[in-house]
Amino acid sequence: MTNFTQDYYRSGAPEVIDTQATYAFEEAKRVSVGRTYGEMTLGLIVTTLVALFTQSGNFWLRFMFATRGWGWIMLAIAEVVIAVVLGTRLMKMSETTVRVLFYAYAALTGFTLSSVFQVFSLGSVALVFALTAGFFLCLTMLALTTKKDLLKAGPILMVALLVFVVAQIIISFIGQDTGTMRLMAGIGIVIFAGLTAYDAQQTRALLAQYENQPEMVKKVSIFCAFQLFLDFINMFIYLLELLGDNRD
Repeated sequence: MTNFTQDYYRSGAPEVIDTQATYAFEEAKRVSVGRTYGEMTLGLIVTTLVALFTQSGNFWLRFMFATRGWGWIMLAIAEVVIAVVLGTRLMKMSETTVRVLFYAYAALTGFTLSSVFQVFSLGSVALVFALTAGFFLCLTMLALTTKKDLLKAGPILMVALLVFVVAQIIISFIGQDTGTMRLMAGIGIVIFAGLTAYDAQQTRALLAQYENQPEMVKKVSIFCAFQLFLDFINMFIYLLELLGDNRD
């Protein structure tokens, strides 16, 4: 190598970019994000199938009758326990355990959501589900393509959700009319729309954080799928309350 060439590189010549490595990195990120949304979709399929099966055999009403109306509390406690375990012990659990807990939660959600068929028509439920899917897709695509950092909105959204939940509990005790229910449904949609966009970006950030740990990537993918699943289900419920065709 000539002295000129040596001096050129020592003086800070631009590095040659490894385009193949960059492409491989970006492709790995897309595959990881795709895995997350694939897991979420499978969770929604489990929820839908369980809900339809439960409704077809009238198992929800049988369960509520057998538990004297307290069954929904048992199911709520089970769902909370699963959510807490996933959130606090993710690092210590195996991928199989994480996946089993997620799909168990999806099945419990389907069993509980079967009750909506008692209130809303099947056509109305299907229409709102399709609307939710379209809305969810638009929000996630926007979050993953925008240059705006939505992760900073996380604390604000968490506080808004907490206040919203407390307000719902208070209103449930003092009673609510149709107008109040629609207002709360509208607020719920806005909050979970924000959480959907936030969780989409958080999913990408978490997968990038553990990109060199294949086992963790698999577990994080399922956990992020769980979070997005919750966003979808809650948006579906509030959209159904706002737009659903009541059987009465």
